[in-house]
Amino acid sequence: MKPLAGLKVLDFSTLLPGPYATMLLADMGAEVVRVESPVRDDLVRNMKPQIDGQSAAFRYLNRGKQSITLDLKHPDAQSIVHRLVEEFDIVVEQFRPGVMHRLGLGYEDLSKVKPDLIYCSISGYGQVGAYAEKAGHDINFLALAGVSSHMGRAGQGPCPLGVQVADIAAGSHPAVVSILVAVIQRDRQGKGAQIDISMADNSMALQALLAPGALNGGREDGYETHFLNGAGFYDYYPTRDGRFMAVGSLEPQFKRALLETLEASELAELDDKTLKVQLREIFQSQDLAFWQQAFADVDACVEPVLTMTEAADHPAFVSRGLIQKNNKNGEVQVAPAIRFNNESTPLPAEAPLRGADTDTVLQMAGMNNDEIDKLRTAGVFG
Repeated sequence: MKPLAGLKVLDFSTLLPGPYATMLLADMGAEVVRVESPVRDDLVRNMKPQIDGQSAAFRYLNRGKQSITLDLKHPDAQSIVHRLVEEFDIVVEQFRPGVMHRLGLGYEDLSKVKPDLIYCSISGYGQVGAYAEKAGHDINFLALAGVSSHMGRAGQGPCPLGVQVADIAAGSHPAVVSILVAVIQRDRQGKGAQIDISMADNSMALQALLAPGALNGGREDGYETHFLNGAGFYDYYPTRDGRFMAVGSLEPQFKRALLETLEASELAELDDKTLKVQLREIFQSQDLAFWQQAFADVDACVEPVLTMTEAADHPAFVSRGLIQKNNKNGEVQVAPAIRFNNESTPLPAEAPLRGADTDTVLQMAGMNNDEIDKLRTAGVFG
């Protein structure tokens, strides 16, 4: 039994923040049913590369889930969702604020059907506020929240990231935390919850070391002005072959081990700015493989910058069973990263094709085959 076995989630989200959140819930045992449009495809499904008709990214984000199709604008859709909600604990949605309400599927509507419903909305700027109706993406949320003002290089400015910090760290993760807190509250007090996750709000909240000072009369940090954003020697250093080493040797014992390994202990008394110049010269004198071997057994917080495929083969992850292969088709995925009882978790079931579980899920909600056939003829499933 996985920790969240028995918890049921109705997922109206697409793209990344909502699906990543519900993937985490599914990985931990929750039963997640995606409600998909019969005519508008989730764009992630069509990314490259494709495996068995769906993108590798989509198959990762939606593993362990079921899928039904439902035209939410169809006159019969509202009653179907109402019947489904009676069987579910949680609703997750990621539409623009107000869309679910106009469809008759907002929190106020569905909580009348199920008073202890937990209803989580993930949006860019929250359900209320000056920017509630405005569109945005990860780069916009980070920009407005101040994150991009100190995340980059002096003279160059901010740089876009390959990992969606606002979407996942400021969207998916607080959504999961809030949902599970609401489950505890429901179990203790018998009441549901309406959860409002703003990715912009949570991006601001992520700045735990820089924001408090700036907001209380301290320095407004910019690019390479803080010891953690490039002002000190905590940084990436290019090697002779154009690769990089990551040096995080902040504490005295780690700094000492760093310099001893570099055979440069005499640099210990230099200020950070001068030390950084010297470290750059040293690291550029050899290839990545040389430094990787030199620091392999040194506890100095110095590691190579690996590619994704290199990382997948690294002992740090292989030894924990994090990278697993589907024996049926050879697909490789990052396995559930949250461990319980010090055990790695096997890959969940494969992501469903769109609408693959429509009949099964509706039957679970108490509909018979005749009802389902009539609804299908009426076009509610597309």
